[in-house]
Amino acid sequence: MKVILLENLKKIGSIGEVIDVKRGFARNFLIANQKALYASKENIKQVDKIKVELSKKDQEKKKSAKQIMEKIHGKIISVKKLVTENKDLYGSIKPTEISKLIFENQKIEIKPSLIQPLKEIKSIGIFKVKIDLHSEVQAEIKIQVESLEASK
Repeated sequence: MKVILLENLKKIGSIGEVIDVKRGFARNFLIANQKALYASKENIKQVDKIKVELSKKDQEKKKSAKQIMEKIHGKIISVKKLVTENKDLYGSIKPTEISKLIFENQKIEIKPSLIQPLKEIKSIGIFKVKIDLHSEVQAEIKIQVESLEASK
């Protein structure tokens, strides 16, 4: 299915580009999230007219993403968790929880879908986490997992 991109998307394409994607991806993600339009003749003309405006919006998003990146890049966020005798966590730390930790520490909201731990956080230690703030702006933080000593 052919669609016209309304945003710069990493590994997919840039604004105004007509690309061919699978029908489900187009309908359920790109069009549902207003990242693309069906590639009809009318839509192609319309996108050509508003391409400059879309580029400005993209630049604004990139600018705000850079500001967020400057605030959080390289930060170490500590979290205390209950651990087993083998220093493993009960469960693991997921992007949703990392998002909440960032909000508590930095007062910055980041969608869990943008957060990508480089490896699963299941034990005590320091773990790198990548955050895709924009198709061209990524931040990296570290999550320091410490033992929460159970009171006896």
